[in-house]
Amino acid sequence: MKINKLFLFLAGAGLLFTSCEKEDLSVSPEEEAVNINSEVPETVLQKIASLHFNPEGATIGKIMLPGGGFEKTYIVEGDIVLSAEQLNNLSPSDITDKQYRTNNLVSNNRTINVIGYTGGSQALTSKQRTALQYAINNYNALNIGLSFTLTFGTNYSSYDIVVYQTINGQAGGVAGFPSNGNPYKFVQIYDGMEQYSVDTNEHVMTHEIGHTLGMRHTDWFSRQSCGQTGEAAGSDGAVHIPGTPTGYDANSIMLACFGANEDGEFGSYDRVAFEYLY
Repeated sequence: MKINKLFLFLAGAGLLFTSCEKEDLSVSPEEEAVNINSEVPETVLQKIASLHFNPEGATIGKIMLPGGGFEKTYIVEGDIVLSAEQLNNLSPSDITDKQYRTNNLVSNNRTINVIGYTGGSQALTSKQRTALQYAINNYNALNIGLSFTLTFGTNYSSYDIVVYQTINGQAGGVAGFPSNGNPYKFVQIYDGMEQYSVDTNEHVMTHEIGHTLGMRHTDWFSRQSCGQTGEAAGSDGAVHIPGTPTGYDANSIMLACFGANEDGEFGSYDRVAFEYLY
């Protein structure tokens, strides 16, 4: 039977999910921990659109950081964090496509140190910790110039990426794109993911970490995985990543929406894309 969609809130970009085997389930498409102003200025919406992001549903929000602080940001496509600085510094030619990425990539041939946060209400659950280990294993299994370490704790300041839980009753996560050759630091996983399997949590974490490394949603142009149709953004200035499909890839872990029964593994073209880029 057909189920409703669930937003995977990302940086990178809210994933809805589809699955043929579960009952209908829906979650509010708000991705920020605290919404402070849903009225994004028209000039900002135009800038978002010029970068080939979908401006529909863009919000101004506060992202809750580990330890309880907040950071003001724009959130687009459900799970992608874009700062005002990034909006000002990116240009349309910085966006490439299929599989999709931004030119804001992580500097290659380095180790990415990841920490799973274990402090207070934002601590990852046992299931989430296992899923994060599986997600890191996914990246270390790629034939790329990046290697990943994982530890758990609360002192995250020296780490490249910190993965932590946000209590908002939703499912999915949110992250952002790299800057200055470094991955986006903060990956939120929503507490609603606890009702899903370790594998589906692995999928969400692998997806969100993909955003921190510069990957776009594979179907940003149509959001077909979310049951949507039509062009969400123009393809001007988009460049194909060699060896990946130019159409919809149903097996990509970077689709905008995810299903309830994901296996948490990269699709074959996800691996091709990462291995081409890194």
